[in-house]
Amino acid sequence: MKISIVIPAYNEEKNIDECLACVGKEVQGSKDIEVIVVNNASTDSTRERILAHEWVTLVDEPMKGIVHARKAGYDKSSGTLIANIDADSRMPKGWIAKVRHQFLNEQLMALSGPYIYYDAPFYIRFFTRLFYYVGYMINGFNWYVFGKASMLQGGNYVLRRSALEAIGGYDTSIEFYGEDTDIGRRVSEIGHVEWTFSFPMHTSGRRLMQEGLLKTGITYALNYFSITFFKKPASTTYTDVRM
Repeated sequence: MKISIVIPAYNEEKNIDECLACVGKEVQGSKDIEVIVVNNASTDSTRERILAHEWVTLVDEPMKGIVHARKAGYDKSSGTLIANIDADSRMPKGWIAKVRHQFLNEQLMALSGPYIYYDAPFYIRFFTRLFYYVGYMINGFNWYVFGKASMLQGGNYVLRRSALEAIGGYDTSIEFYGEDTDIGRRVSEIGHVEWTFSFPMHTSGRRLMQEGLLKTGITYALNYFSITFFKKPASTTYTDVRM
């Protein structure tokens, strides 16, 4: 199984080097992994920072937006598995091994897990964990009662290429909120989607800290339900958060 790791990056000059350092430790020596970083209309030195890593494939996507960036990376990729992470993430040790092991199950179409906010205070990490537990139970209820399972974490999910092709690819009409839920909803209609606490990704909690824990949680919850049951996001605008 060849793995294509796709990393969108918009004005991430402060984070992309550390992100790629962590990815590099995981993929070192692997010939069946490609790393694609999408410079998504950056106006800072993000593109130059990406080019400094010669083992990375750079893709320029002038159309700003997370879904446009993910699609641009996917279009350039050649892997049978498409791994989506974010530029402010720190891939933990063993992440790639977990992907390889889980996808030995040919029925598995998508794999995802929680964020661990490495730069957030304890209370944010605590309530985020609680939020995930509640979301996990609601997602399970939706699956058993309504046959709808759509829980994916945007910067921490892996898809089979065949599954993404089968559902028609990414929906570029979605600006930001709900793009992961949309993928989860559609993929769950053709195969198994697994969300597990044993597959975490370390990432920045800058949005939670800047916009507020309660506001962010409510916004994500509203968009989860809107995408799951009405197939469209509740929010059509978003704020670019950079620290």
